[in-house]
Amino acid sequence: MRESELEILEQYPIEAESTRKIRGAFFINTKEGTMLLKETKISDRRALLFYTLLCQLEESGKYVDTPILNSENKLVSTARDGSRYLLKKWYDGRECEVRREADVLMAAENLAHLHLDMKWRDICSVEEKHEIRPPAGRHLKEEMICHNRELKKVRAFVRKRVNKGTFEAMYLKSFEQMYETGKAVEERLANSKYDELYKSSVEEGLLIHGDYNYHNVLLLPQKVVTTNFEHFRRDVQVLDLYYFLRKVMEKYHWSVVLGNEILSRYNSVRTLQKEELEYIALKIAYPEKFWKIVNAYYHSNKAWMPEKNVEKLELAVAQNQEKLRFLEVIFDFRL
Repeated sequence: MRESELEILEQYPIEAESTRKIRGAFFINTKEGTMLLKETKISDRRALLFYTLLCQLEESGKYVDTPILNSENKLVSTARDGSRYLLKKWYDGRECEVRREADVLMAAENLAHLHLDMKWRDICSVEEKHEIRPPAGRHLKEEMICHNRELKKVRAFVRKRVNKGTFEAMYLKSFEQMYETGKAVEERLANSKYDELYKSSVEEGLLIHGDYNYHNVLLLPQKVVTTNFEHFRRDVQVLDLYYFLRKVMEKYHWSVVLGNEILSRYNSVRTLQKEELEYIALKIAYPEKFWKIVNAYYHSNKAWMPEKNVEKLELAVAQNQEKLRFLEVIFDFRL
């Protein structure tokens, strides 16, 4: 361990028996169990909200990576060089394997159980003497309008480029198809019940994990552990389900059979409402992967594009048709 990490451990009332480095963090073995030490950029205010949620989930019987308070009763510990760290509970389990369908279905069911207990209970800030709540997620209409505008902006930029490579040529070739899809979804969203769903979710304090994927699910013999809630917020809860479904389906070429099983497993615990299914369909229909790749290109060094980025763009275009077929069969959804 570096000097800064050793310095941080001294701020906790624990005795480290051994440490092991992993990507971006350290496993700490103690008499109290395994813990994870990780550098963080989280603010003190956000850390309090984060800690409050995880304590609530623990109270309801969920297994999560709750932060450990240091000797000064603080959540975030700071080294002399200014770096900030969180020490969290950890579990000796294996990561959910996306290629194992049984693992994927278990993770979908776990998400539904989480959502049943993820409702914010207001807490009072002693310093500010008023209730504080997690932030609300971005409204989907605003997001789609912004993304569609950015797609056009990038097209204008690419058209002006004198030296166009494979990536630029592929983008211009596929732009009309993907942009028209994005605009069609934007129009369908305006006529959907999303606005009511979003407002009620935010007002009721319904929470999402914010980054629910198979990397953040650990499987143990008798329990499922969910980790890395740092991006949690008030929002439409099935946004988590959409994100999980998309990440898995991209690995399975939008398999109708597995996609239907994932939705059914979630629905067996927490019943999906009609407007929630419509929301998931709208999110899937939008060419988000295409936008993400193009946006990364626009904000990168455009003098040289890795071959992998060209492959990613090609795959995003190819999978668009797979997605639309998936939506027709499972959601009876057509643009």
